[in-house]
Amino acid sequence: MTTLPENKFKKALKGDQPLWGLWLGLPDTTCAEICAGAGFDWLLIDGEHAPFELKTTMHHLQAMAPYDVSPIVRPEDGNVATIKRLLDVGAQTLLIPMVNTADQARELVGAVRYPPEGIRGMGSSLARAARWNKVPEYLKRANEEICLLVQVETLEAMDNLEEIVQVEGVDGVFIGPSDLSGAMGHVGNPDHPEVAEKIEWGMSVIKKSGKASGILSLNLEKAQHYAESGTKFVGVGVDTLLLRLGAEQLANKVKNKGQQTQSASSGY
Repeated sequence: MTTLPENKFKKALKGDQPLWGLWLGLPDTTCAEICAGAGFDWLLIDGEHAPFELKTTMHHLQAMAPYDVSPIVRPEDGNVATIKRLLDVGAQTLLIPMVNTADQARELVGAVRYPPEGIRGMGSSLARAARWNKVPEYLKRANEEICLLVQVETLEAMDNLEEIVQVEGVDGVFIGPSDLSGAMGHVGNPDHPEVAEKIEWGMSVIKKSGKASGILSLNLEKAQHYAESGTKFVGVGVDTLLLRLGAEQLANKVKNKGQQTQSASSGY
């Protein structure tokens, strides 16, 4: 019998261990498969900034399905129709960017849930998530496996954070350091002391509420700090940067070595 997949990420958010993840920006599914087998707890398909469409997002979900890793999908915004389609193709965990108010968060809770708890449109006979109506009582049980993460990354959002974290149905709150640093006048410097202080305050608010907190930090020392202080899901890399930096390091290594060999040979 076809069963409703358990959302392991949502369940793990209630555990004691931090969940480590990686951003996916390369739309080729081979990259997704390579990263899915690397040992991360979760991978985020970034539809906000990377060139993902609905079909390429679905292909990523399919490529990752055989692996013991949880997919998270970040759409370009909180559009209700987009959310409906992402859930239908099989996304169970969504990270919605630019959530600035508690009202926005409540609207998103409604968008990810079927009635009577929400307004998600019903089309399970066309939905990969329901295995095209092969999952028994999918319409009645799907809500329990959906995980909603909201992203706060503006000064308005931080001003409203204490209200946002109280919204029932929000499972986690992610602080976006890059946009927040820009909003605070420190563009490109998420490690600025003022930004770091604001993030620490935000993390404390999220933790006190009982919600799971999350962040992306390419500074591994800071990432460890966040994890040790109770941040539940921590992104530590981006596939595009891993490829770029790895390629540059290899090129520089062989070219510099060749130059050194040539220089040494010319001395004889």
